[in-house]
Order: sequence, then C-alpha cells, then structure tokens
Amino acid sequence: MAYPADYRYTKEHEWIKVDGNIGTVGITDYAQNSLGDIVFVDLPKVGDTVEAAKSFGSVESVKAVSDLFAPVSGKVTAINEELKDAPEKINTDANTTWLLKVELADAKQVDGLLTAADYEKFTSEETGH
Repeated sequence: MAYPADYRYTKEHEWIKVDGNIGTVGITDYAQNSLGDIVFVDLPKVGDTVEAAKSFGSVESVKAVSDLFAPVSGKVTAINEELKDAPEKINTDANTTWLLKVELADAKQVDGLLTAADYEKFTSEETGH
C-alpha cells in the first residue's frame, strides 16, 4: 500500500493532511492492518483541545484497543460522525477515512513528522520487510 506523499505521519501510525491551518487526521493502512476488524472508535468532542504526541481517543478492534495519538496540537473542529455507525470504513480505506479535523496551534509541528518515504522506511524496519 502506498502512503500519500502529501500527508505527514507519526511513529504511532497516525497521518495528517494539512490544508491551510486545518489538519485532517486518520490512522494509516499499516495501523488498520495490524489492528484487524475495527469495531469502535472513541473520539474527542468538537471544541476539545488535543496535544501533540498525547492520546486523544482510541480505536477498538476484534484484537485489541489502541490509543490514538495527536500528530499536532490544536482545537478539534470536526469529527467523522460516520465512524459511530460504521467504524469498519477505516479498514476499507484507511488513507482517506479521517477521524477528526484540528485547527493547528503551531503549523511548525508538522515539519517534525515523517514524510511518506520516511514512514514507509519506518514500517519496513518495524516489520523486518
């Protein structure tokens, strides 16, 4: 699976796509593949503040519950309401199924995240492939 080049990535397997001062956040295909069938997503409320590298929610699969970590700090401006009734959409297309949108507190935080090439290298080292 190719990772979109215009996204940035965390070592905790979240992605962010920045448009102006809004970042759209999701989990990577690698993460959803490792989790298996996703059955529930716990997200913050619109208006909540998230902090870079801190947990902002969780994703539950048939295998495990995993924390979600914010790639940047900011205020939540939207959550993907479709995931309440259909969390499995993440399994179908993790690269386009977003979790939340965040108004960036500091756009420079994005520069510290992994590029698609760096993330691909990181995951291959993690799996030994």
